[in-house]
Amino acid sequence: MKLVSTLTLLSATALIVCAQEKPQTTDKKPAVETKTDKVVKTEDEWRKMLTPEQYRVTRTAGTERPFGEAYEEFNKQGEGTYFCVCCGAELFTSKEKFHSGCGWPSFYDTSKAKGVLEKKDSSHGMVRIETVCKRCDAHLGHVFEGEGYATPTNRRFCINAAALKFVAGNEKKPELKDLDKAKAEAAEARKKEEAASK
Repeated sequence: MKLVSTLTLLSATALIVCAQEKPQTTDKKPAVETKTDKVVKTEDEWRKMLTPEQYRVTRTAGTERPFGEAYEEFNKQGEGTYFCVCCGAELFTSKEKFHSGCGWPSFYDTSKAKGVLEKKDSSHGMVRIETVCKRCDAHLGHVFEGEGYATPTNRRFCINAAALKFVAGNEKKPELKDLDKAKAEAAEARKKEEAASK
């Protein structure tokens, strides 16, 4: 009986203490929210920094011809990492690379950086899954499932070589391109707000 009374008393005390605690308030305004860390450039800016083929593939959702020179070069590449040719985000590594015989670079998964976004593509009278760079929306290619390849995922990321920048394992990775102007301005405003509130 004493134990029950003691527990009841402790519970009541805890309720009183919790009820007396006031939630902390702050005069700070919430940080400026932005949708994502996207790289946004004008079409002219993209054209200036990309080759015509890179621009056609990544910015207009084009497809390079199969078994082309870029594909042959891809097959010769050893260990390393594949980055987005537009913004420098990490997309794939040679660990996920495999030979599918389709004429385009193939990977069975994305890299651990998870820089690839998959979205429904209903163009050309069919439904497919398009792959784009999460950071700059560059068109990379498509991903297909259940084709029977002996890979850990049974998926094939069919990627345009023109969308990729290969960096060998011992080389320096490319720098990430700057974010869009609005994002940079929001970040600057946030820094000023934080400095003013101190």
